[in-house]
Amino acid sequence: MTAAVGGIMGLLPHLLHHVGLLGGAVLVTGATGNVVFAVLGIVLSLPLLRRLYRRFGTWKAPALALAVFTLMFSLSAFVIGPAINNDNPSPDRPPVQTPGPDDHEGHHGG
Repeated sequence: MTAAVGGIMGLLPHLLHHVGLLGGAVLVTGATGNVVFAVLGIVLSLPLLRRLYRRFGTWKAPALALAVFTLMFSLSAFVIGPAINNDNPSPDRPPVQTPGPDDHEGHHGG
């Protein structure tokens, strides 16, 4: 089950670009995307948090796990993401051309 959910979450950004340029981008980028994936992460971790509570008999373990999730998600969303997103390309690099609609089928193998 975990592998299936992980696979779906990995494919989600690719599949959402088929919703439309604006629709897919709105759902997975910026503040909206961060909120959507944070809520999804918390909801999908609820079974784990319940198991931690049952195993340790206190809310300290689930609270610690949730704090680690929040820290790692924040690091990814607010530090690593912006660092790898090249919004300000250096002037000495040539601009990257985005493929046109005719080139879209190339990454689908068709």
